[in-house]
Amino acid sequence: MKKIAALFLILSLVALGLAFGTGCANMSRQGKGTAIGAGAGGAIGGLIGSKSGNTAVGAIIGAAVGGAAGAYIGHQMDEQAAEIERDLDGASVERVGEGIKITFDSGLLFAVDKSDLQPEAKQNLDNLAVILQKYPDTNILIEGHTDSTGSDEHNMTLSRNRANSVANELAAVGVDASRFTIMAYGETQPIADNSTAEGRRLNRRVEIAIMANDKLKGIAEQKAGQ
Repeated sequence: MKKIAALFLILSLVALGLAFGTGCANMSRQGKGTAIGAGAGGAIGGLIGSKSGNTAVGAIIGAAVGGAAGAYIGHQMDEQAAEIERDLDGASVERVGEGIKITFDSGLLFAVDKSDLQPEAKQNLDNLAVILQKYPDTNILIEGHTDSTGSDEHNMTLSRNRANSVANELAAVGVDASRFTIMAYGETQPIADNSTAEGRRLNRRVEIAIMANDKLKGIAEQKAGQ
């Protein structure tokens, strides 16, 4: 946490220059995964994500507001994360800053080299959808990742299709699709060694990052000012 805080401080000055120097034209939902988190926050999140090798974490940190408002948001995220951990089977649920990161092993969601959700996966996502609807004032980043087996193009397409399958299922059971940002990274963000079967299994995953939207940030700032 100390390293992240130090990195955040150092990158803040850099991010301010990026935010005002490059403009919105260079921000793409299909680019670097920094669309969530406006202005300097998004730039900071993208830089932290690239340094840590995890853009979901970077997006959460970039969207943070800090201070008392951040504490208010964090309390809501604590409650939401507890419900998600209770109701989801086989998914890793982490509280990161003012957000939540969920990691699904793709083996729990899809057959090998497929992007169609398996029946048990649909039930798991339906359970998640109920909780997401209970806490509507959040943005949701959905990222697809693969191992290094196959061509770069194939892996990018597969990761995109898998992320889209997750988003489509959540939307089908009532989650507002306007909350989604969908990203595909193929094999470019491994979290384990692709030379081993276990490492490849871990790298085949879908990550979901949950962050406060502008409405929740505004409410939090009002509460903090009371």
